[in-house]
Amino acid sequence: MPLAIRAATRSDTATLLRFIRELAIYEKAEHEVAATLETIEESIFGPRSVTQALICERDSEAIGMAIWFFSYSTWQARNGLYLEDLYVTPAARGLGAGKALLKRLAQIAIENNCGRFEWSVLDWNEPAIKVYDAIRADPMKEWIRYRLAGDSLKSFAESP
Repeated sequence: MPLAIRAATRSDTATLLRFIRELAIYEKAEHEVAATLETIEESIFGPRSVTQALICERDSEAIGMAIWFFSYSTWQARNGLYLEDLYVTPAARGLGAGKALLKRLAQIAIENNCGRFEWSVLDWNEPAIKVYDAIRADPMKEWIRYRLAGDSLKSFAESP
């Protein structure tokens, strides 16, 4: 059966939350999920949202998602597209859903004159890395990703 990729709508909020939780379980980080139906609806579909999502379907059943936003490259003076999360249900892996979502995102990047399309992957996620290598994406090994979150973020923001 062919795959269909479409923009997510508010009616997909529960599906997105389910996929987010499943992804967190896969990444051994379920305890970090603070997302709720309300926060997803506001952050992806609310009036101030900068985030968008795609749904991949097979036989009208949602089997995957991609959550993304436009970033910016100062060197290129152009927008980029940043993929925050890509997820395909275990039963649908191997059908090409992940690659189809990546391809649609690449098309969106081209349609919007983006200079790049970027994402991160956990270093132990070999199945995903194999897909990224197969589409000839370049790992950015010289860059180290940093994060401030929770108490560290609050403490730094309030520091003199």
